[in-house]
Amino acid sequence: MLKFLLKTIASALAFIYILPALPGIEFKGGFIDAAILAIVFAFLLWVVEVVAMMIATVWTISTLGLALLVLIPLWIFGFWVFPALALELVAFVAPGHLSIHGFLPPILGGLTMMIISMLTGGLNATIKCLDKARGRD
Repeated sequence: MLKFLLKTIASALAFIYILPALPGIEFKGGFIDAAILAIVFAFLLWVVEVVAMMIATVWTISTLGLALLVLIPLWIFGFWVFPALALELVAFVAPGHLSIHGFLPPILGGLTMMIISMLTGGLNATIKCLDKARGRD
């Protein structure tokens, strides 16, 4: 529960303060709107990743594994595509709160959200280790 709250608050603050600082991204609303958009972003990112995995699985099975020669480099060099696509989908779902103009802003915004997610995940692991060290499980 702490991890969920931490990531939601950090993502909401990113929607309010960091993403509008990027040229081409506009956010309108308060903290509650940003928190809802953060939850929608996390859900849509999960959906995008699941759909990509399903397509990759079908393609790999149908080509008897030869598709992995293409998919593995795409996964390595295209890590920025999923958050950018999820951010575009959030802007499509909630056009009154988030608007994105251009090709580069969703990429930069998606990378920003990915970095914030990695940082909050690491912070949560640190908190969990400190709790274990103190004897609180």
